[in-house]
Amino acid sequence: MTSAQQSPGGSRPGGRTARTRQAVLDAVFQELGQGGFAALSMEGIAQRSGVHLATLYRRWRCVEGLVCELLADLSAGVPLPDTGTLPGDLRVLARSVAGLYADERMRSLIAAVVSAAARDPQAATVLRDVFDDRLKLAADLVRRAVERGELPADTDPEAVMAALGAPFYYRILIARRPVDPALAESAATAVWAAARAGAYAHDDGR
Repeated sequence: MTSAQQSPGGSRPGGRTARTRQAVLDAVFQELGQGGFAALSMEGIAQRSGVHLATLYRRWRCVEGLVCELLADLSAGVPLPDTGTLPGDLRVLARSVAGLYADERMRSLIAAVVSAAARDPQAATVLRDVFDDRLKLAADLVRRAVERGELPADTDPEAVMAALGAPFYYRILIARRPVDPALAESAATAVWAAARAGAYAHDDGR
């Protein structure tokens, strides 16, 4: 379990509390799909989930807390591949990310969390932790590639994975266009070529 997944709703519980948590996160996702972040409210989530409003405020404090926890939860569900080659791993991972963000609700969620992070220091911390944790996990793909001799020994694994994700967030947050399979293929191909050429070497000056 990552630190990002433990905040702001606390550690993942079991039993009835786990069912309550899941009902709330499901309701947040459904509300995002119906009206987007602008229409998201604690009252609407309470009504849809069947969880008392006071419980929502006690555990998550605000809408921003809820969307951040939902992002952490869904991001953790993207599996990390092990195809035996880095080009294969990059393609599979990029396709998984594209599949996740093909859902308009996921794109709304990302936009909502980024918006929340601009206003709420807690949301900013959660957003940073979510992406830092995923980068650290995904970097294992690159470390394996270095060990196999596919990439230069001084390759920065986290820089490679950040470059893979960047086109998706540009498409979602800046261009405001849907994510499609072609984007996954082009991102994976470009990052593989750049990594082989040594574009993501560690910065000796840091």
